[in-house]
Amino acid sequence: DMVNATYLRWERCVTYLGEFLRLTMNVDDIPVRDVTAGMIDDFEHFLRVSKNCANNTAVKYLRYLKNTIQYAIAHKWITEDPFIGRKFHRTQAKRQFLTEAEIMEILKLDFSMMPRLELVRDTFVFCCFTGLAFCDIKSLQWSDIEKDRDGNMWIRKSREKTGELSIIPMLEVPRQIADKYVNHPVAVSTGVVLPVCSNQKMNAYLKEIADLAKITKPLTTHIARHTFASLSLNNHVPLESIQKMLGHSDIKTTQIYAKIQDQTVYEDMQTMRNRFDRLCINR
Repeated sequence: DMVNATYLRWERCVTYLGEFLRLTMNVDDIPVRDVTAGMIDDFEHFLRVSKNCANNTAVKYLRYLKNTIQYAIAHKWITEDPFIGRKFHRTQAKRQFLTEAEIMEILKLDFSMMPRLELVRDTFVFCCFTGLAFCDIKSLQWSDIEKDRDGNMWIRKSREKTGELSIIPMLEVPRQIADKYVNHPVAVSTGVVLPVCSNQKMNAYLKEIADLAKITKPLTTHIARHTFASLSLNNHVPLESIQKMLGHSDIKTTQIYAKIQDQTVYEDMQTMRNRFDRLCINR
């Protein structure tokens, strides 16, 4: 099975490949046997220059093409692999997140007269304390939330992107936010926990919220997920537990956040470093 986001990326790759063929060969398609190493180089250049793709995006499309070639080889439609000797390396994207102080600044904002910003703020904060991605919070239903014998509430939901099960204890903040919208007409009619707007509107409104909270980081829906991982690590939650809550199939993905924390610790020590690194020890 392929999630919709992945399908759309494959579709976009086909579109770009068609544009490339029309531009360079004046054709809409070519036989798979005619794909050459030189053509792959030219397609990579087209993606990076003509389509202004960042490295990881270009690598993703090139890997889609490579998968297609490998499928053709497996079915003996071609015998030679034009990708032999070529490797595409993704760069590690810098994951930004909010500090506890920055979250508090957002929570303190009074949006009682601006319901559109209030809903976006509440949705964003809910994700900061649950780690849910945008597609998961948008589809989160009350049926995904369970209460155990001690009265604790848990989110048990398969991720829309991977199908991996996320198991997340609901802290008081997301519980209060969920209760706040329990009688919202959209929530009542559809069974969702929060009446989430589109991702495009969310990100646009988050820019307004960032300005009002005097936060210079570029607020997006996905930064909330990174914030949850950071908050968990700062509060000594084990990586294995964070992996389970985020629904990562491979703990190596979760370990990326631990590396981020190492960098944060290094930066936080800058004041002490400036003060003491010039001291000389008597020998």
